[in-house]
Amino acid sequence: MGYRTRLRAVFGLLKDKGSLIKTTLSTKRHKASARRVILRATTHGSSAPPSDHRIDAVIALGQSSPATACTCIQAVMDRLHRTRNSRVALKCLYTIHNIIGKGSFILKDQLATYPSFGGRNFINLSTFRDDSDPKASEMSAWVRWYAGMLEQNLYISRMLGYHLNSPPRPKKEKITGLSNSDLLKEIDLLINFPDHISDVPDSLYLQRESLVYEVVRLVSEDYRFVQREIFARVAELGVRVTSLGLSLSLSECIEFLSCISRLEGCKERISLLLVNRNRNDGFWDSIKETKANLVATVENKEKEGNMVVIAVGDESTNFTGLTELYRLESRARWVEF
Repeated sequence: MGYRTRLRAVFGLLKDKGSLIKTTLSTKRHKASARRVILRATTHGSSAPPSDHRIDAVIALGQSSPATACTCIQAVMDRLHRTRNSRVALKCLYTIHNIIGKGSFILKDQLATYPSFGGRNFINLSTFRDDSDPKASEMSAWVRWYAGMLEQNLYISRMLGYHLNSPPRPKKEKITGLSNSDLLKEIDLLINFPDHISDVPDSLYLQRESLVYEVVRLVSEDYRFVQREIFARVAELGVRVTSLGLSLSLSECIEFLSCISRLEGCKERISLLLVNRNRNDGFWDSIKETKANLVATVENKEKEGNMVVIAVGDESTNFTGLTELYRLESRARWVEF
């Protein structure tokens, strides 16, 4: 460890001490107590993730009143957006992730409605950078990536109506009741999650650090839930591809095929990150089979619906395209094909 790094570590410890003393002297005991819990969970000193009992202390803040839960969320968000230390930022995000996964309804509700004026991208660390040393700079990329993963988690939870980590709910009726266009929109939104995972920083060696390792573990668990949601919708649309009642149009088939191809494009990069975690070969086999059926269906629809023969007078003219009205300039008449 270099001199600058050691100096920065000492300075971080002093900052933590000063912040804790400040909360002790605060006259707002209610808020000060919650801030102390957050400070102790997101210290500068250790490169390890917050311990279980520190996370449990944060989660316990959501067991009392909405006011305490609100103070907790405000405290962790203030800590996240004020720090310039990559490890502290990563610990704050890790704490938020645990709130999403383990927190009470009150705590999750306060997180979902933060800030009070209705912001949608309240994490927003796309410009975060810690250039104090080369390793901190690499860690900053993980902070930006992890923040994006949590944003995707919350976006998907809003769409589903429940958090990814919630126990599975009966939803087959809900999915079968959706229109083709709604299912395609949901699949596209869900695929944003693996798409963002595949943008993982190049410094994969940092997974050897326990904090980054735990971050990837939690993301891996979320990814398993997202796979489940994708699979349910892909299976439903796969049935509709050959169904007579809810058959997909050619344009819908092409859009569906585009979604499947985008998902497949994430596979290799995700496998580098997760290695043996959540390989789920059955999921990818199903995606591959669905894609093959889609390709065959698109080819058949193009052959059946895109080539027509129009007789005009004594002439026959072949056209390839969608059904629209076109004016034949030579005969000055409108024909439909």
